[in-house]
Amino acid sequence: MLFESLKPMLLTSRSEAFDDDSYIFEPKWDGWRVLIHKKGSRIEAYTRTGMRITERFPEIQSTAASISGHSVILDCEGICLRDGRSVFDDFQDRGRLTDPRKIAAAAANHPATFIAFDVLYANRVRTHEPLADRKRRLLELVQSSSVIAPTMYVEGAGVHLKKLTEQRNWEGIVAKRKASTYQFNTRSYDWIKIKNWNHIDTVILGYRTDPHFALIVGLHFRTVENKPVAVVEHGYTPDEKSAFLAVVKQLHTIKDREAQWIEPRLCCRIRYLERTERHQLRMATFEEFLFDKRPEDCRWVG
Repeated sequence: MLFESLKPMLLTSRSEAFDDDSYIFEPKWDGWRVLIHKKGSRIEAYTRTGMRITERFPEIQSTAASISGHSVILDCEGICLRDGRSVFDDFQDRGRLTDPRKIAAAAANHPATFIAFDVLYANRVRTHEPLADRKRRLLELVQSSSVIAPTMYVEGAGVHLKKLTEQRNWEGIVAKRKASTYQFNTRSYDWIKIKNWNHIDTVILGYRTDPHFALIVGLHFRTVENKPVAVVEHGYTPDEKSAFLAVVKQLHTIKDREAQWIEPRLCCRIRYLERTERHQLRMATFEEFLFDKRPEDCRWVG
């Protein structure tokens, strides 16, 4: 089991937070799922797909001093913190590097932290133990440092923790049944992610009316402008659709099978649930047109 590729336990989704004394609730960190394996002074790190990333994060070697067990496997989220919140792009950019010089520079500029939330192995397999027991074992094994720390959690009070994460612009929370065992490569209903909605101002790049009305919206990134990030089908009133279609005729450019494209001069605010690795925004919903917004100010910040 040690130093082998393992497929971690996965979460199901729920839209609303809840209170339940049979659950613990943790913040949901925005990074990569990372399994840290330790035996003596040897440390290795693997992603959820089994890719070994030890050399890409040289600071991970210092976690050995903070993990008290001789043979241990920890389930973690690898993150990079910026202004008190985890920034997915920073960790992902680091995870793609292979040049040792670039890796060293990135480790200095965007140091990684590994937030441990479960113990799979501690001198023997622990996955059959209830989560509540594994949590206590985690606190005994891991001494907090700048590179590794056990995640905080509360018992029963999911609604309150969700509100705190919204105030701090964190990703959301995770609810876990205290009695749950750890099941590899399983999407379990005992572990539930409850994400916070995000809001962003976007450039309208085009629209379609068939089979449903939808706006195609985009953002400016460091390396590309007006990149499409979502097709937004929901959230409009009939009056908003009519007004948009009346105004936009003068902005038409190319029409193809996908959409009627327009000059990028109009903006709108949307909300979305999460973002893919290719910057596509999932569950996007229209909120309002922004007639005073400058399209060049619609940028991805992350």
